[in-house]
Amino acid sequence: MLRFMKLFQKLIAAPAIISLASGFAVNASEINTSDLGKFSNSSNLVSLGDFKSDTLFPGDWAYDSLKDLTNSPKFNGNSVTRLEAAAELNNLIAGGEGLMNGAAIGRLSDELGSELAIIKGRVDGLEARVNGLEAGAFSETTSASFGVDAILEASDGGGKSEAVGFHYAWEMKTKTSFTGEDTLTVAAEAGNGNGTAGNVLDFGAGTDNAIKIKDVNYKFPIGDNLTMKVGDSLKISKSFNQACSYGAFTDRLSDCGDGKAHNVGGDISASGEYDFDNGFTFSAGVSGKKNATELLTKDNPGIWALNAAYEADTYGLSVAYASDVDNAYWGVNGTYDFDKFAVSAGMGIKNPDNGSEETSWMAGVTLPEVGIGEVNIGIGTDGTFTDAETELLIYEASYGFDLADNIGMTVGAFIQEKKAGTDDITGVATTVSFSY
Repeated sequence: MLRFMKLFQKLIAAPAIISLASGFAVNASEINTSDLGKFSNSSNLVSLGDFKSDTLFPGDWAYDSLKDLTNSPKFNGNSVTRLEAAAELNNLIAGGEGLMNGAAIGRLSDELGSELAIIKGRVDGLEARVNGLEAGAFSETTSASFGVDAILEASDGGGKSEAVGFHYAWEMKTKTSFTGEDTLTVAAEAGNGNGTAGNVLDFGAGTDNAIKIKDVNYKFPIGDNLTMKVGDSLKISKSFNQACSYGAFTDRLSDCGDGKAHNVGGDISASGEYDFDNGFTFSAGVSGKKNATELLTKDNPGIWALNAAYEADTYGLSVAYASDVDNAYWGVNGTYDFDKFAVSAGMGIKNPDNGSEETSWMAGVTLPEVGIGEVNIGIGTDGTFTDAETELLIYEASYGFDLADNIGMTVGAFIQEKKAGTDDITGVATTVSFSY
């Protein structure tokens, strides 16, 4: 869109420049003399008013010479203003036609020199305006992208009556490169709610329709294999590689069975990824806790995490470890593509400093070519559970497809198990995503 705006600015100025280069389409008396004066770059130029009644007639040497050199319909037996004649001469010089008669061109340039200077001043002024507009716009290395998601969902159970809800989420992201290899990213978001159907879908941003900055981060390379990321509200996991190709519908299964190791959060952070160029990657990072503005302080030690992954053409495997003040987390994920379908699975372990170990898991199947879209079917735990607890599960199925370029739709259904004495939550939803 930004490139379109800059192109539009140039299109506005182009007709004026073209008309000057190819000959004035209006009479000199119709031209705004004060406007021309603004763009004159010579203090010795005479004003346009000095020439608007000064014309060339058939029989004048300049008139006859330009008629022979240009073959312009301007010289059809009627008089022309000196500015019109100068415009034809300027066009002749720019096109290089007839320049074999250097003596005639030189004499005409001397005769119409003041008018040629006025034309040049006008063109230079228009170019300066265009350059000024471009200087005030985004640089050529800056791009912006936008997205709008909308969801219509209905659910029942969980101790609540039947309900139908509508939510939206909006995001804007700008990216700028200074060296061609680095990226400065600023993201903003808005939305009217982030908890739908008992928080099962966790859709969008709950900003009460206000726009807020979501993320500010800077990515840059160090050498050929190491990429660093630093920023505010930047999750460490943005540098991680998780071996999971499943397209989840519910929020819980989007973690691929590991909610805290591969998907470690944080706020202000620094992380890096080293690519061995053979399928192996290693990543690590440190981060302050949510809403923290300091990193690794005594009162707020924050979070640190590690990730190792291997990705081949048909399969991938990853492992991650994260630690905060009170807990340590392990996670492992794997995926395999059987061509007609792909499977993904994962497991997470939470080791609290005080209390029993808790685990989570997930498994999903992706059918990439069903009609015009993709089918995902999955099952997993709704959180982490100790061995003594009864696991509560989430079941889901969804179908995603493109309605048009940059418009996607997903329809899905889910069941969320609840503790004994409370009805399970069942729900259906349709989401539409616009990107531009």
